[in-house]
This record gives sequence, structure tokens and C-alpha cells, in this order.
Amino acid sequence: MKGVYSQPDNIMGRVSQQALSPDNTYGVDCGGDPNDIPKLTFEEFKEFHSKFYHPSNARIWFYGDDDTKERLRILSEYLDLFEASAARNESKVMPQKLFKEPVRIAEKYPAGQEGDLKKKYMVCTNWLLSEEPLDVETELALGFLDHLLLGTPASPLRRILLESGLGEAIVGGGVEDELLQPQFSIGLKGVSEDNIEKVEELVMQILKNLAEEGFAPEAVEASMNTIEFSLRENNTGSFPRGLSLMLRSMGKWIYDMDPFEPLKYEQPLQQLKARIAEKGSKAVFSPLIEKYILNNVHRVTVEMQPDPEKASRDEAAEKEILKQVKSSMTQEDLAELARATKELKDKQETPDPPEALKAVPSLSLQDIPKKPIHVPIEVGEINGVKVLQHDLFTNDVVYSEVVFDMGSMKKEHLQLLPLFCQSLLEMGTKDMDFVQLNQLIGRKTGGISVYPLTSSIKGKEDPLTRVVVRGKAMSTRVEDLFHLMNCLLQDVQFTEQQRFKQFVSQSKARMENRLRGSGHGIAAARMDAKLNAAGWISEQMGGVSYLEYLRDLETKIDQDWDRISASLEEMRKSLFSKEGCLINITSDSKNLEKSGQHIAKFLDALPSSPSLGSDPWLSRLPSVNEAIVIPTQVNYVGKAGNLYQSGYQLNGSAYVISKHISNTWLWDRVRVSGGAYGGFCDFDTHS
Repeated sequence: MKGVYSQPDNIMGRVSQQALSPDNTYGVDCGGDPNDIPKLTFEEFKEFHSKFYHPSNARIWFYGDDDTKERLRILSEYLDLFEASAARNESKVMPQKLFKEPVRIAEKYPAGQEGDLKKKYMVCTNWLLSEEPLDVETELALGFLDHLLLGTPASPLRRILLESGLGEAIVGGGVEDELLQPQFSIGLKGVSEDNIEKVEELVMQILKNLAEEGFAPEAVEASMNTIEFSLRENNTGSFPRGLSLMLRSMGKWIYDMDPFEPLKYEQPLQQLKARIAEKGSKAVFSPLIEKYILNNVHRVTVEMQPDPEKASRDEAAEKEILKQVKSSMTQEDLAELARATKELKDKQETPDPPEALKAVPSLSLQDIPKKPIHVPIEVGEINGVKVLQHDLFTNDVVYSEVVFDMGSMKKEHLQLLPLFCQSLLEMGTKDMDFVQLNQLIGRKTGGISVYPLTSSIKGKEDPLTRVVVRGKAMSTRVEDLFHLMNCLLQDVQFTEQQRFKQFVSQSKARMENRLRGSGHGIAAARMDAKLNAAGWISEQMGGVSYLEYLRDLETKIDQDWDRISASLEEMRKSLFSKEGCLINITSDSKNLEKSGQHIAKFLDALPSSPSLGSDPWLSRLPSVNEAIVIPTQVNYVGKAGNLYQSGYQLNGSAYVISKHISNTWLWDRVRVSGGAYGGFCDFDTHS
């Protein structure tokens, strides 16, 4: 909890939510403020848990093809152990009454000493949109409006705020509809103290202009296509689909509304599309902006002020509270506390008896399929380029990846690569500005992304380094997909200095927030960079080294833009060649066959002469212990070593060992006994 309470974005989000709903349960801290936890007695904690963590207050969801009667028999056997409780009624969330006038709040957040503190303010304007639950079509329309306003880099509210130069990055999540009442939040961080009010005024002016003028037809078409594509695709990735459906339905069910309503999008979607076709998008979206935002006085503006002394003051205050608690205790109280603490530690460190472990249901080796899931693959060739095809049912969607070798890129350009990838997607061509290009991608495809991929290779020192261009489209739009990929790779112009400066500021702000919220990941990346080349490359593009690079680059853009722009162009020429290219495509056999001609046309347009190779990618960070000081209330600690240097040979057991250590020994020692958030063990496959 202290880690969460150290992140400025989280602090702002929590303050905003509590200020928007001061009169119901959202006005208090759901996780437990570390400053207040010492005041909580065990009896209060236990009473709250036994009262509200009760089956009467539960919603039970099943997903799967197991026997329904047996499932209900097991459930009944468990529920019969409890008596009915009034917890469900007592925990019911009551609607927040709408304010009569706007509210302003100023809070401090812990900031580091580096940089100009007067330019580290944050400001976010928040609205509670409605006192009553909204109907499905209005909710869907607000979702589309949110995407139009903020969903892509070309969206006007996002774009104009960032282009204003008033801040470094967007804060606020737009429309949030997971609570009883929907809300809308938008603002900037990295704001100068004297620009706070200008940000709020600009937000209101942009929204007013959009309500008066409406959105471009191309923008509406792009948003409609993007959201509809996502709804129909329903691709949850590695996240279990049943769990995804459960979480979606739970947003209504916990407020005693229809749990199936969020899963039925087809009819309200068609109704919304029909309204737009009949009346025009302005007649649909402008009234939403006016009613729920511009004319809505339930508005809270939160200003976050950087304070380098706040962390030390909070720590001193906590020590004083604990000191007072201790001073109020008698010797007998202290002795009892010591005894209870020892008893707890003994329980934590005592292994569970075998009979208790047997009572916990678990999988056996017989429950695990001996054969892995077979993914069909056919290796072919088009115009001299290797093509991997996967014949699978994809509901008429074609998924494609075009992979390029990074090995020919100069080592000195490595840290520029993430910004290069972003520039491909967020700068324009000779014929289209980046807004038009983004809208065209949204109208014709399910999305295109460009990113670097780095991995160690078993038995080799040299890492695998690639740039991946990934896209998806309906089968009727495959030609558009590959045409747009070609536009991104060859036609984008690296000439927009101010946009590139925005990319750097946004990336720097993200990295600074990641330092506080994902310090364990930063530490792991730093250790990996000391052990192998792949780890070093990843850390250069996403670790402390990258943050240092971004801070330095931000000061150089205005003085040395021509050289930076030339480097981006040089990277394009060294990366995007037919040599070293690989195509990976997934769909059913009919769509795979039809896609061949479009792949051939795409490959014909690629340059076929590779540039000279770069220096070897075998760098490491110095193998020394180090400490990195950041403004947060918790420590992130990691330790690593190269097992292969002692003769270790990699095999499948390594992953079992890693998982076992993480879920047993480390869990018990670090989390259960140590009280830390958790620990993990990981094996890198580099050798």
C-alpha cells in the first residue's frame, strides 16, 4: 500500500474519486490508508471482515462445461454452512447527490529533488456524470464519445492538450463506468505552477468547440470501426475469457442490476449506428458533451503540488503515532504484544500438516495433458521472403506480423528505437498529416502497432533483436492493412520537431511513474542488463538508462533536431529491407490463400539492398551492486546471478523450480513472514 501511495498518478486518482463522491463509500479509502492502519484495532478489522466477507454478500459466477448439477451440489454443500446475513443490504452503495457548484482541491505529493519543481504540478478536472444509472445505449454512446475525445493520439482532446505545451503527459482516464455512477476525468502532468488554470480553461474550451462544431466524419467512422471491431473480436489474449466476461457483468450485478446487460452489445450498437446515420454524429454526441460535462456543475478540479519534504514528514508522523501508541501501553501490554507477535511468526513459519494440505483440492500430473496444444504452421516463401501461415478459425479476422532484423542498425541508435517506432505511428506522410493517417488506420483496420522485440537465444551470446509491425483487419480489408503498413514504413516523414518533443516528454513522464510503481521490474531489468546482452538492450530501451537518455534528449531536441531527424531516417533505411524480413500470418485457409497476393505486393515495395551491419550487440552494465534512490515509501530489492557460469544446463525443470520457489519458500518468507508485497524467482534462458 505504501508503494501505491507514493505514485503521483494514483494519489491524484484517489483524491479525485473521493472528492467526487464524498457522501458514499467511494468517499473513503477502499484499500486502507497506511497512515490510518495503525489506528485500526484487530477487533474492528475482524468484525468488518466477518460481517461483509460473507456468502450473503457474494455474487457467484460459473463458466465452463462441467456438470451443472454437480457444480450446484458442491456450492450448496458450502453455502449450507452459513446463516443468512444482512450484509448485502448494509453494504449497498447509495448514489452520490450531484453538487450545486464546482469544487477545487489542492493536495501535495512526494517529489524528488531533481529538475525544476515549479514544472512538476499536476491538474485534473473530474465530473460525476449522472445521479441515476444510465441506459445501455447512453453508456455505449459515452464510450464512443470517450474514444473520439481521447482514444487515439489523433483524438482532439488528447492531441490539443499535448500540443498546447502546457504539460508533459495526459492524466485522468476519460470515461470510467465501473462504479455505480460514471465519471469523466482529464488533465495534464508536468505542468508549470502558473499554467494550472490555463489547463482547466483549455479543457473547457476544447469541449465547448467540439460541442459546437462536432467531430470530423472520418474520426467518427474510425472510432465506430475500432470499437465495433474490438467488441466483435472479443480477444482477451492470455486473460481467461470466462474471467473477462465475469468482470464485465459484475460492473452491473454488484449494484443489483442485470448482470447480462453488459454482455449484450449488438442491439444497442445497431441502434446507435442507426441514430448517427439518420441524424448525424453531431446530433448524437454534442448533447452528451453539453449535458454530462459542460452544463454539469458536479465538477472537481484537483491540483497536485510537488513537495520534496512530504515523504520525510509522513514518515516522521507515522513514527510519532507509533511512539504514542507504544507509550500508552503498560509493560504487561508490551509483553503480550511480543508474545502474540512471536506466536504469529511461529504459525507463519510452521509448515501446514500433511492432512491439511491433502484437504486442499489440487491438480495431479494426470490432469495435465501430455501433449501440448498444436498450433498449425506452414512454412512457405513469397518473393524470396519466408512466410509462416497458421490455419485457424479467427472469425474472419486476419492477423499479420511483419518482422525485421535489428542487427543492421547502428548501436548508437538503440535508445532512439522506441521513439522511432512511435514516430512511425504518430507522424504524417507527404499526403496525410498524422491525424488523417490515424483515422485511416482506424477506419480500415483493427489497429497497427510497431515495437522492438529482444530475447536471449539458448546456447548463444548474440541476442535475437527484431522490430515487429503487427496489424489486424477483417478479411475484406487485408489489402488496406498491408498498404497502410507500407505507408508507415516508407512514407512517414520525420520532420515534426514539436511532435517528437511531445513523444520524449510523454515517455519521460511514463518512465518516472514506472520507477515508483514498478520498481521491482526496474530492478529486475537492471540486473538482467548486467548478465546478458538481451537484458542490456531491453534496459537501454526501458530502464533507468533509458530514463537518463530521455532527460538528456529532451534538452537536445531544440539545439540538434536536424541530427536527430537524420538519425531517424537512417534507422528506417537500415531496418526496413526485404533481406532479413519475415511474415507471420494467421487466419483460416481461405483467407490465407487470398492474402498471398497482398503480401507479395507489400514485399515488392520494400527495398532489397540491406545496409552494412552494426557493431556486435554484446554490451553489459558493470557487474556491481548498486542502489537507486527514488521518492517512494517502499524499497524494491533484487538479487541475480548467472547459473550457467557454474555449469548449469537449461531444461524444462528450471521453470518448475522457479514457480515452486516463488509460490512456496519466497512467498512464505517475503510475504507471509516479512510482510512485503511479494517476491518472485525467475530463470532467464540465456546461456
